[in-house]
Amino acid sequence: MKILIRVVITAVALWVATLVVNGIDVTAATTPRKVGTLVVVAVVFGLINGFLKPIIKTVGCAFYVLTLGLFALVVNGLLLWLASWAAGRMHLPFHVSGFWAGFWGAIVVGVISWLLNLFVHDDED
Repeated sequence: MKILIRVVITAVALWVATLVVNGIDVTAATTPRKVGTLVVVAVVFGLINGFLKPIIKTVGCAFYVLTLGLFALVVNGLLLWLASWAAGRMHLPFHVSGFWAGFWGAIVVGVISWLLNLFVHDDED
C-alpha cells in the first residue's frame, strides 16, 4: 500500500511539473491516458532512482561533498531526463526537452513530493 501511495504522490508531482516547467510535456489526447502515462512514468522514475541513485551517490561522493550537496540537483535532473528517455522507448507521451527542463522539473518534483509526503504517515508498528 505504501508503494502505491508513493507512486501516486510522484505522479501528482510530475503532473505539477508539467504545468510549471516549460519543456516537460505529457502529450496524451485524453485525461485517462495522461493519468496513466504519469503513473507509469512515476514507476519508471522510481525504479531509476532506486537502482541508479545509490550507485551515483557512491561513485560521486566527492562531488556531493565539494558542492555541499548541490550536485544532487544535477543528478536528479539527469535522472528525470533519463526517465523521459525510457518513457520514449516505451512509446509513452512524456517528454523532457533537455537538461534544464529536467533540472527544474526535478526540483519541482522533489518539493511537491516532499510536501505531499508530509501528509502520509509511516506506520512502523
